[in-house]
Amino acid sequence: MKAEEIMTKAVVTIRGSATIAEAVGMMKEKGLRALVVEPRNATDPYGMVTETDIVYKVVAFGLDPKAMRVYEIMTKPCVVVNPELGVEYVARLFAQTRIRRAPVIKGSLLGIISVSDILRKGDFVEKPKSNFELYCEENPGAPSARMYDS
Repeated sequence: MKAEEIMTKAVVTIRGSATIAEAVGMMKEKGLRALVVEPRNATDPYGMVTETDIVYKVVAFGLDPKAMRVYEIMTKPCVVVNPELGVEYVARLFAQTRIRRAPVIKGSLLGIISVSDILRKGDFVEKPKSNFELYCEENPGAPSARMYDS
């Protein structure tokens, strides 16, 4: 199963110049935990602003969300996922980088994938992959192992 099969396609984005108050309003209105920050130009990377960023970097210090801008607290560049990446690799990437979500990008923003998407939509219960299967996917040119009948 690939990232593009379980990602959320309806992505809400925000400009880096928007206020934290605007970001909070969008998050509350749409029931979101994160927003993808739009690039300023074609060569600029995407960013992310999460509820954790807002709580840890604004609320915890008593800062004014109407005076602060998203670009001041966002993560940029952020980790992004290729739509063809297998869900097991996305899960491993999330575990290694300690993140919960990432934009899915191939040329442009296609969606967002989260640990909730993996848990709710993934097929890992029905079709678990062994380390050998993962190795074979990672190394398609490796000699294959075979069992021969005697």
